[in-house]
Amino acid sequence: MARLSVNLNKVALLRNSRHTGVPDLLHFARIAHNAGAAGLTVHPRPDERHIRRSDVPALAQLMQPWRPECELNIEGYPDERLLEIVREVRPEQCTLVPDMPGAFTSEEGWKLDNRDTPIVNPFVAELKKTGCRVILFVDPDPSVIGRIPGTGADGIEIYTGGYSAAFRAGKADAELQALAATAARAAALNLVVNAGHDLNLDNLTDLMKVIPFLAEASIGHELTADALEMGFAAAVAAYKAALAGP
Repeated sequence: MARLSVNLNKVALLRNSRHTGVPDLLHFARIAHNAGAAGLTVHPRPDERHIRRSDVPALAQLMQPWRPECELNIEGYPDERLLEIVREVRPEQCTLVPDMPGAFTSEEGWKLDNRDTPIVNPFVAELKKTGCRVILFVDPDPSVIGRIPGTGADGIEIYTGGYSAAFRAGKADAELQALAATAARAAALNLVVNAGHDLNLDNLTDLMKVIPFLAEASIGHELTADALEMGFAAAVAAYKAALAGP
């Protein structure tokens, strides 16, 4: 059964459209936990357009009685700011993404070429000193996976945005094959296999069929959209059930 980590970015984005503090991020963190989420994910971007830096220690404090059974996952680009945040709150997991400050969203994985490795490798080493699991965001490309062990990272999060778009178009077979091959290569190297981006209640079933050993899915945008219709707790429960497989 894959773990559900509820991404709270879109709750924070809605909150930031007013100066009232509504919706309360910590309130929705409690709802997610009580509805069965196995983790909570935040991405404190430098522009603070959704999660603010101040949200992270507050969330970590709220989660203290729940951890490590309910994990805190912090996403971000490897820079000194992210390292300071991780050192302060010591999450169970840190997921490194290659998008620079100002990127619209995370839509591309690390290539781990001569440009990436001087950035990634020393940062992974620093993160490991804090005791957290380190995950690298990668494209569904098996050729990249052989470079992961050299970074010192514990695993991967496979970008599923391309698969989700293909699923909507009714042409997902090739994307599913790439996802399955990437995940299988990672599993053969004893790496943790996570997935995320635009996953929803429609496309999760096929994903779980080709990656039955998926460790975790980080889901926020689609879950929050579904919550507008079914309620936040019900949406969390529905996604948790979808990740349990058939």
